[in-house]
Amino acid sequence: MTPKRGDDVAPPPVGEEWSLRFATNEAAKGWGELDAEAPGNTRRCFEALRRDPLRQDAPDRQHRLRGRLATGTLGGRAYPQWEYEVTAGGRVRYLVDEARRTVHLVYAAPRHPKDTD
Repeated sequence: MTPKRGDDVAPPPVGEEWSLRFATNEAAKGWGELDAEAPGNTRRCFEALRRDPLRQDAPDRQHRLRGRLATGTLGGRAYPQWEYEVTAGGRVRYLVDEARRTVHLVYAAPRHPKDTD
């Protein structure tokens, strides 16, 4: 998504931090909705993904998806797909490109995705 006048400026990664990118327009829109509904939790999600998107010490909050959702594709390449629980219903799903230290947000919304219902 190309930034335009009036958009927030995302801080660039520093040192060992990971780069975060929106993989879809829907994820960008949903991130804004999530931020409006739960700004503190959304900020904690942002910081957690920047610091370590593969962290496994809080599996109720941040974990790799399983089964058919364990992998997602972007640009013809397959990546491990993870999920971060921002609120009781709000989720962020992301693909992890370890080689480029980049996290691609594929879903963000204050609602739980329907594909796991």
